[in-house]
Amino acid sequence: MTHRTHREVRLAARPQGPVTDDLFEIVEVPVPEPGPGQVLVRNTVMGVAAVMRTLMDESSAVPMPSYEIGEPLHGSAVGEVVAAPGADFAPGDLVEHRFGWREYAVVDADQVQRLDPGLLPDPAAYLSQGPTAWMGVVRGAEVRPGDTVFVTGAAGGVGSLAGQIARLRGAARIIGSTGSQEKADRLIKEFGYDAVVIRGAGPIEEQLRTAAPEGIDAVFDNVGGEQLRAALALANRGARFAIVGALAAQLSGDGKATTVEIDTLSLLSRSITLRGVALYEHLDLIPEWHQRFGEGLREGTLTFPHARLQGIEQAPRALRELTEGRHLGAVVVEL
Repeated sequence: MTHRTHREVRLAARPQGPVTDDLFEIVEVPVPEPGPGQVLVRNTVMGVAAVMRTLMDESSAVPMPSYEIGEPLHGSAVGEVVAAPGADFAPGDLVEHRFGWREYAVVDADQVQRLDPGLLPDPAAYLSQGPTAWMGVVRGAEVRPGDTVFVTGAAGGVGSLAGQIARLRGAARIIGSTGSQEKADRLIKEFGYDAVVIRGAGPIEEQLRTAAPEGIDAVFDNVGGEQLRAALALANRGARFAIVGALAAQLSGDGKATTVEIDTLSLLSRSITLRGVALYEHLDLIPEWHQRFGEGLREGTLTFPHARLQGIEQAPRALRELTEGRHLGAVVVEL
């Protein structure tokens, strides 16, 4: 049964720095009515991601529409179809779409992805950043058996899966970077990392030299800045770099790009590849990833590291804590 009203989270103001709770407003509004060819979905779980902080700014380099003041935010959500007049969906179908941050959503049928409820043991796992991790390891850094791999931002939703995927691809040594000793310990104990360098615990390049005495063959870079510079200094001949994120800029709070000086002659002499990879150009990998993820979760060869908060009123806090680095893995909100 559909409620008459539901809650949605709107952007109340543009951030001047880090994410704060007063940037959001939770509003009770009537549940929308689906028209012909539309689907009414009761959202059950939504994800938050670092890119959402970027989309709160009026404009950004990210190829996605910025959030509008006074309008609900948006992002991936999984839910159940309530009604779908004239569309090829039935009540109870499990679906994914881009209209999170609200308890009910009306979505055009062609914007709704039908999910197989039996494929993943937990529907929230459909909100993992695994497709990005899979793309960066497999197509970006082309990780091969025997490689030494460096994953920056290893404790995030992408990095905590990238290390596991690199291991599945036969990597011999996997090194991560993170912001605290506590996360470093967990990455080594629970998520298959062999060594971790810690942001703020001395020069990254020196820590990396100790962790990778024989150099680095493949890099999955979520961060940029000093960490990318250090990885370039230690890259072996023929090393492959996947540039997947730029958290150094996204989370600096001032929205300024962080630039890295590159010695192009050194890249040339060592035949190093730097490749920017974005998921919207590799959407064919998503079904492949879900298949592998389901198998891995059931066999125990993959885990879904995540924090789960309860209730839509926790969504602003979820994004704030994600950008503050409070959690290891993905952050989802159960609605």
